[in-house]
Amino acid sequence: MKILIFLFLVLVILAACTPAHQKKTDSQVSEKHEWALVVHGGAGNLNPDDFTDEKEKAYREKLSEALSAGGKVLENNGSALDAVETAVRILEDSPLFNAGKGAVFNADGVNELDASIMDGLTLNAGAVANVTRIKNPISAARKVMENSSHVMLIKEGAEQFAAEQNIEMVDPGYFYTENRYKSLEQAKERENKNLEDKTKKSGTVGCVALDKNGNIAAGTSTGGMTNKKYGRVGDSPIIGAGTYADNNFCGVSATGHGEYFIRNVVAYDIAARMKYKGETAEFAANDVITNKLKAIDASGGVIVLDKSGNITMPFNTSGMFRGYLYPGDGPEIFIFQDNQENPNQ
Repeated sequence: MKILIFLFLVLVILAACTPAHQKKTDSQVSEKHEWALVVHGGAGNLNPDDFTDEKEKAYREKLSEALSAGGKVLENNGSALDAVETAVRILEDSPLFNAGKGAVFNADGVNELDASIMDGLTLNAGAVANVTRIKNPISAARKVMENSSHVMLIKEGAEQFAAEQNIEMVDPGYFYTENRYKSLEQAKERENKNLEDKTKKSGTVGCVALDKNGNIAAGTSTGGMTNKKYGRVGDSPIIGAGTYADNNFCGVSATGHGEYFIRNVVAYDIAARMKYKGETAEFAANDVITNKLKAIDASGGVIVLDKSGNITMPFNTSGMFRGYLYPGDGPEIFIFQDNQENPNQ
């Protein structure tokens, strides 16, 4: 009897001493979804007062369009990779977001684009960086993954490869938008006066999908930072920093200050915490974004989708364009902080 009491006390003590993150295990995860899709259009200091009804409606409609198109792929037994590429291409084709058509300008007045995609089944990945003539960089990134022996191609080499793969090429002037050019002029004016850069950040786009076969894919596309110099590349095309996918754990797409996301390997960090610590996607992502990154004054957010289809979308800025879609439901779209947002309920 004494031995049984002793063993019981040991178990009680061990349970009490278990770190909080280890209590956040799969036992708390809700039922598995047949398929799931989540997108983002960038995180930043978004002020509701700056959004007219028409402007907010435009963002909501474009995010809904991307989700609906990607969801149609999944509902029709399409792959997670196809769904991600489909959704991201729609966001790249919109001037509302900092990717593709809406890309910001670098210091030389050029739109330089980056993108990456990853297959959670095989852990294969592809990326392109600093391209100026590829209409949809996410499609070029997928071709790098599937039709080359490399992971990342840059600049003219990436464009040559994309052209050989019959990816649609455009004149660099295609990416010009008046409001993005004005943002560059404002940034240069502040730089010349040695003033703090208060240029409003524009949104990188991304998508994570879970298909009916249980495969996860993630993709991210961006135009980078306004007034960037010297061939700068951020986290979006960096596997493990801006994009990551592993069928056993989750898919991640990030948005924010790329240098910090690279240094902290944010996308992989979330998956690794699930793998090695047994944390849920929700706990790991929230801790990384709201604690780890916030502590070093790094702004941004992530969208994360785990192997059961549970979604989390944490950010440490005033807003993030984001939304998700489950079978049988309509797209759910959010822009600012929203206390009613809880995809897993």
